[in-house]
Amino acid sequence: MEQALRIVGNRFLGFLGDVGGTFLLFARACASLRELPRTIQQTLEQMESVGVGSFPLVMVTSVFVGAVAAVQAAYQFQGYVPMIFLGTVVGKSVILELGPVLTALVVGGRVSASFAAELGTMKVTEQIDAMEILAIDPVRYLVMPRVVACVVMMPALVVFSDFLAILGGLVVAKTALGVSTATFAEGLRFFFYVDDVLSGLIKAAAFGGIMALMGCYNGFRTHGGAEGVGRAAMHAVVSSCILVLITNYFLASVLLRIIFYKGQ
Repeated sequence: MEQALRIVGNRFLGFLGDVGGTFLLFARACASLRELPRTIQQTLEQMESVGVGSFPLVMVTSVFVGAVAAVQAAYQFQGYVPMIFLGTVVGKSVILELGPVLTALVVGGRVSASFAAELGTMKVTEQIDAMEILAIDPVRYLVMPRVVACVVMMPALVVFSDFLAILGGLVVAKTALGVSTATFAEGLRFFFYVDDVLSGLIKAAAFGGIMALMGCYNGFRTHGGAEGVGRAAMHAVVSSCILVLITNYFLASVLLRIIFYKGQ
């Protein structure tokens, strides 16, 4: 019993240490933003890697997400709701939740693992220690460009994701469900608010910061050679996905409440 309590206590202390370490890394990255002009080249390279590199994955995922949303909505509507509202449901669900969350999960798995593996390899080969010896701040040079790239590129990816998901829903509605393009588009215009789009983009920016921080933090604390790099990549993906889902709940609660009261 005592040993079990000790294990639980050590795990809890380790969790608190990870939370504190993540916040400290985020604070250091924010403090390094004043040096952004000096690292603009690294930031642009990371933006290309995160945005352009993830686009094929986002494209395939988004099209089928929209298609599934249309099929499921049509199944629920049968005999109860007019099909003109099919575009409304697809648009609302994609813009508010499916687009930002699923894009963050898919891109986050790729980006977090990549960051953790890259920085973890640099850590175990002592390249990061060498940078500190040369008076180069690794947070400014390695972390801050990645965080900025993810925060900037995730909203752009979500915009493409929303468009492709709605397009996928339209194709399925027209070819498989017998709903005309005009009917789907008319339903899409129902209850469409710019605030919904802004809500999704705010979520996307927050999710981008989370996936970058999880990848960089786990990469910086890597130890144990090649096996440690693999563990760091795994922990980065798992923690990124979990935090995206948790953050989505709190952001949705706050943003939807703001939108609701604004509409009163």
